[in-house]
Amino acid sequence: MKVKTLKKDKNGNLALAVLKGMLAGLCVALVGILLFAFLLRFTSIPDTLINPVNQVIKGVSIFFGVFIGMKKYKEMGLLTGLLIGLSFTCLAFLVFSILNGAFCFDKTLLNDIIFGSIIGAICGIICVNLKKN
Repeated sequence: MKVKTLKKDKNGNLALAVLKGMLAGLCVALVGILLFAFLLRFTSIPDTLINPVNQVIKGVSIFFGVFIGMKKYKEMGLLTGLLIGLSFTCLAFLVFSILNGAFCFDKTLLNDIIFGSIIGAICGIICVNLKKN
């Protein structure tokens, strides 16, 4: 029985790309959230802006993670981006829950997983097409 495997680029494999992208995205998210927390502490930003800014930070973090993770890939952008977005979202939930001291499994987590996966897939398609030009 022959098992079909994902094509590897000459310089790496898919798991390593996902790991690199996930960790790079997490670093950007941690820095972004830290900067935003300082901004909240010293200014009077309304509470209604906190969730939208957090979503923007997550989106930028996923894009950066996908861009870093896919440096050596010129194909499979949708799959790689989706995996990076999904794994980033799960790892970010774990890290921020540990920092918060509580794990909250609710509808928000499901929305974040869907959002992260979709943004990751879109960013993967964009990154692959940027590298082709």
